[in-house]
Amino acid sequence: MTLTLRSYQNTMIEYITTHDRCNIFAEMGLGKTVSVLTALDYLSITDDIFPVLILAPLRVARFVWKDEVEKWPHLRHLTVSCIVGTATERRVAIKAKAQIYVTNYDNLVWLIEELGDKWPFKTVVSDEITRLKSMRLRQGGKRSGALAKIAFSKIKRFYGLSGTPCSNGLKDLWSICWFIDQGQRLGRSFAAFQQRWFRPNWSGFSVEPLPHAQKEIEDKLKDICFSMKSADYFDLKEPIINKIYVELPPESRKIYKEMEKKFFTELEGRPIEAVNAAAKSMNLLEIANGAVYVGEGAKEWKEAHDVKIKALEEVIEESAGMPVLVAYHFRSDHTRLSNAFPTAKTLDKNEKTIKDWNDGKIPILLAHPASAGHGLNLANGSNIIAFFSIDWNLENHLQIIERIGAVRQLQAGFERNTFIHYIISKNTIDELVLERLTTKRKVQDILMEALKARRNL
Repeated sequence: MTLTLRSYQNTMIEYITTHDRCNIFAEMGLGKTVSVLTALDYLSITDDIFPVLILAPLRVARFVWKDEVEKWPHLRHLTVSCIVGTATERRVAIKAKAQIYVTNYDNLVWLIEELGDKWPFKTVVSDEITRLKSMRLRQGGKRSGALAKIAFSKIKRFYGLSGTPCSNGLKDLWSICWFIDQGQRLGRSFAAFQQRWFRPNWSGFSVEPLPHAQKEIEDKLKDICFSMKSADYFDLKEPIINKIYVELPPESRKIYKEMEKKFFTELEGRPIEAVNAAAKSMNLLEIANGAVYVGEGAKEWKEAHDVKIKALEEVIEESAGMPVLVAYHFRSDHTRLSNAFPTAKTLDKNEKTIKDWNDGKIPILLAHPASAGHGLNLANGSNIIAFFSIDWNLENHLQIIERIGAVRQLQAGFERNTFIHYIISKNTIDELVLERLTTKRKVQDILMEALKARRNL
């Protein structure tokens, strides 16, 4: 039975509100953040759960949780303080009066030491709890080790979130579940866990799970770990769209505003032809992506920021080892992506590249939409596409999605949803282009509306 997004989120909310400690394993882009916030709000009616500390990757900690509170009317009464930035800024954020505090994992040790015996957080939410998987008690990572010391003595509720609980195998489960039950189900120590369910592999330098390990581990964890599959809730014929917004750094924003002013000035009072307007906007799109062209004839470029690169890293990390098709537009995008992801390959006319992708041998495939034309089937390789950059060409955009889309997935024999991740620079022309691609409105209409809005600022 195919349900709805509301059903999916309500199921998640119900599970959280009926557990003091649990892990939620759910795919990226399906509303984990709003569901958790709603559950916390419900819990606060009957229980003293505030203040809440949310741990997250830096970009998510800085923007996502606060943005979700502002986005949803039923959550706007909640107050959020982001403990990020310099030490001085973090100390100010700690002192700010709020119900929810958000910090990134790199600041966790500092935060625990800074607060000491005055630790105030009754509830902790670990967004991407796999960031704590290095926890091996005595020999573990500093972040997870520091948190482990107070996880049960000072924290009443603990919720872990992840789309990729064991991307490197069953071994990852021990540490992320230790924060839920202190090792009651899988063993008090990692050594005990490994001794019970693993054996040396053929090389003698590593271990592999015993034949009965997975079922036994799943049975042990079924009351504290809840796994949600999109195929059980959503129509397989409809893609799941996830818009990931990033903020331009101040210097890049300054460059962007100067270019935007020039762009709109050139269009002011003139008839706008779609082709010309789209062409004029390319510099804005490049800056939004992270590159600025400099020098004579604008043939050379330099990197302006890497915020989209960081966001793409999160998409890839949350994809649980499933390969990701990455769409790009500019040559500078391709160069930067190739440098950032050395294991990535580029879609070309070589049949071996397509075969290797469909055989699961390529973790990241970089593709220009114009190169992914009619007839090409990439569905065996993955059901995930991330748009690092977008442009105005609707036909090319639809074509590359179709390469791994619903029809292709069903033809390949898969009952799985297609995930489309758009990485969008906030308050830039990216948002106008995305409107064009998702609503099919004319370029000139969108630009005229944007120009009118800009005049009223």
